[in-house]
Amino acid sequence: MKLSKITKLTLVTFSLVLFVMVAKSQTSNTQSKKDVITNDPEITFENIVHNYDTIKKGSDGACEFKFKNTGKEPLILSNVRSSCGCTVPTWPKDPILPGKTGIINVVYDTQRVGGINKSITVLSNAKTSTVVLSIKGIVIE
Repeated sequence: MKLSKITKLTLVTFSLVLFVMVAKSQTSNTQSKKDVITNDPEITFENIVHNYDTIKKGSDGACEFKFKNTGKEPLILSNVRSSCGCTVPTWPKDPILPGKTGIINVVYDTQRVGGINKSITVLSNAKTSTVVLSIKGIVIE
């Protein structure tokens, strides 16, 4: 079956128009998704750095990081881990409701003399799903 030149031209034109319409439609959908405001939870810390300054060996190495769920859905901390075994974090296991606060407690082993520069990584279901907290200071004899 042979197609005339007009029929071939019509098919090519139709295909091109269809392609342009589909491409335009996908661009519009992508833009619409970006413009949507989500109701995700959001974690907002009062401070992300705790500075012990200079502390004596064997002194209390406890500190806390206060945070608030500033989103619109419950916030769940799935894991909080430190950069080494000398820093031990504990965190709330229950969901933090919108507008409510929580505390991540951190204990640093002050039996180690020298500089403190450790990180604590917080993983959650928030829009910003990973937040890195840090502790710093110097332990002296």
